[in-house]
Amino acid sequence: MEDEKYQLFHKSTEFNMKLFVIAAVLAVAAAAPSSYKPEYKAPAYAAPAYSKPAYSAPAYAAPAYATPAYKDNKYADIVVTSQSDERNLDGSSQWSYAQSDYTTREESQVQKKLQGVKYDSYGKATYEDVMGNTNKGSSYWISPEGEKFTLTWAADEEGFKPKGAHLPVAPVHVYELPVAPVHEYELPVAPVHEYELPVAPALPYKRTGAGYSSSSY
Repeated sequence: MEDEKYQLFHKSTEFNMKLFVIAAVLAVAAAAPSSYKPEYKAPAYAAPAYSKPAYSAPAYAAPAYATPAYKDNKYADIVVTSQSDERNLDGSSQWSYAQSDYTTREESQVQKKLQGVKYDSYGKATYEDVMGNTNKGSSYWISPEGEKFTLTWAADEEGFKPKGAHLPVAPVHVYELPVAPVHEYELPVAPVHEYELPVAPALPYKRTGAGYSSSSY
């Protein structure tokens, strides 16, 4: 009987010791920081395949433009038939060209001493001589309607001065200058006063002295 009690006590003590050891190990494991980090891999999905929609490109008819009829044009395509370009060291130049549709242009320029104006920071103007370009030229062309145009011009210190029969002309006003009215009147005449001048009265007295007699008055 006593042997059985001893065995039961021994077994329960041994079991309790195992439980204590297991609890201690679990407590240490829970208190210690864990370096284990679970690694999650993103799932790989296959890219969806979509069928490419087929759109038919709309068909547009090419616009038809009527070819302009040039009365004096010898060629269907306009090309440059001649040209020249001259540049000089003194700043002058001249150039020209001609086309197959009879369009021509020529132009020249020279440097000239002009009077320029310069303003300082206070707005005061000072005049001094400066070098400027003067230009002159001419051009000739034919419109699509067959009308011929000639234009000449000059540009200098007096400004741009074009000339051509097709340019508008300012109307000329013909009028008479007003005339001041003429006032006819007679000047007033000062009145004439007719009167006699007063005569001083003759007073009786005697003149004495050399040359006068005692009987004269």
